[in-house]
Amino acid sequence: MRIFKFGGASVKDADGIKNVVNVLNQVGFDNTLLVVSAMGKTTNAMETVVNSYFEDKSEVASAIQDVLKYHNDILMDLFENDKHVIFKQIKSLFDEVQGFLAWNKSPKYSFVYDQVIGYGELVSTTILSAYLNEIGITNTWLDVRTFIKTDDNYRDATVDWEKTQASITKGIDKTKLNITQGFIGSDDNNFTTTLGREGSDYSAAILAYCLNATAVTIWKDVPGVLNADPRYFENTQLLNQISYREAIELAFYGASVIHPKTLQPLQRKEIPLHVKSFIEPKNAGTTVGKGANIEPKVPCFIVKKNQVLMKLSSLDFSFIVEDSISELFKLLHDHKMKVDLIQNSAISFSVCVDNKFGRLEELLDHLKGKFKVTHYENVALYTIRHFDTEAITGLQKGKEILLEQRGKETVQLVVK
Repeated sequence: MRIFKFGGASVKDADGIKNVVNVLNQVGFDNTLLVVSAMGKTTNAMETVVNSYFEDKSEVASAIQDVLKYHNDILMDLFENDKHVIFKQIKSLFDEVQGFLAWNKSPKYSFVYDQVIGYGELVSTTILSAYLNEIGITNTWLDVRTFIKTDDNYRDATVDWEKTQASITKGIDKTKLNITQGFIGSDDNNFTTTLGREGSDYSAAILAYCLNATAVTIWKDVPGVLNADPRYFENTQLLNQISYREAIELAFYGASVIHPKTLQPLQRKEIPLHVKSFIEPKNAGTTVGKGANIEPKVPCFIVKKNQVLMKLSSLDFSFIVEDSISELFKLLHDHKMKVDLIQNSAISFSVCVDNKFGRLEELLDHLKGKFKVTHYENVALYTIRHFDTEAITGLQKGKEILLEQRGKETVQLVVK
């Protein structure tokens, strides 16, 4: 069985849906499972619904209506008959969102977030499945929450592999064309959970692992894995092949093409990952698997924006050693700070973190009781794998360097 993952950009409008059909017709769809993200910027729009619920409930209905209209416009372009059952199905899904928010009693943002946000994927897959059936491509729509079982750590759930494997083995017919959602799962109480932002790639890898798939293909609007993000860098190059280890390194440092958790399950069963263009589906793209470390071997640039750099030093000039560092990491963990870089000396400790849960001020209050703290918000963390002098010099030009860390293969710069 093959797993195809289509992201939000590939299904952002009616033309995108029709292009998915074009891809399937060109590369075939026997024994294939499609994992599909929410359409376009729907996840952001559903976040607006959640935020309205907590900040101004009078705005909730309007926020939901905006998302419904976006999808209805797509339906009007796909289905000639505006009485088609799909219109009722999609309205019913949004009615479920409104119903949940009406009866919900939980004050927990992360719980509410997960119950609402996944409707983006439920809607997109319902539309794609209906359209394929409409044009004669028979398929089976699957609710992935039945199959991917997790704990109840909402917004960043951990997969229960034993339960997930059992559900998938029992419930998925590998001989059919199946369509399901990325990003979401469910806990033991059947509440929806999410696997972390951009988790649809991970969903594809989980399903591939449990189904012993022959390959996973991620279809994107770029030719494959590039040596840099073309939104931020010029003259990017296509990487024809990279090893699992190299891809995991790139993902760890923040390469946006591959989700950090995607590669581990694929590596365990040596399932190759292809990253290909949905615009040019016959092109080779990039293969991630066993073999050459990276080909061609060129510097790879990664940038993480909107980071926070904290520089800590002891108030009494005592050493920052194991017990201090252990305490620091516990605080970072407790405040859900993702650590992207650390550097320490005898009496100082620097850390670059992602404040994605917005708990920086709370953390700083704790730290200032024990350390002298200097912090810089909205900094950028640049990583260069397989760097050379030219690559570093070009990157440093015109920037204020707040911190530099250099290893054998990798250099990292925090810049203002």
